[in-house]
Amino acid sequence: MITIDDFKKIDLRVAKIINVQRIEGSEKLLKLQLDMGTEQRQIVAGIGLAYDPDILIGKEIIIVANLEPRLLMGIESQGMLLAAGDNRPVLLQPDKEVAPGSLIR
Repeated sequence: MITIDDFKKIDLRVAKIINVQRIEGSEKLLKLQLDMGTEQRQIVAGIGLAYDPDILIGKEIIIVANLEPRLLMGIESQGMLLAAGDNRPVLLQPDKEVAPGSLIR
């Protein structure tokens, strides 16, 4: 169990996917360029078996925006997207259009 104060430390934001590339040498990893409203950033996500890069462009997703950057296959990931499922992840998305960078409350 965590406290509400612990939960408040997690910065969940809406991000719009503006570009996607497969990462050479990996079947699962994709590099996503995101519009966060006031900035752009990239994340690396293991959704390449479940999603074709072309269908992701323009989608809004939910990300954890305040994780420390991490290198995956030599590429910096500046956050983490939220998805459900293990074998075939399903992206968590707003059900209506929301401004990029919007805070999830």
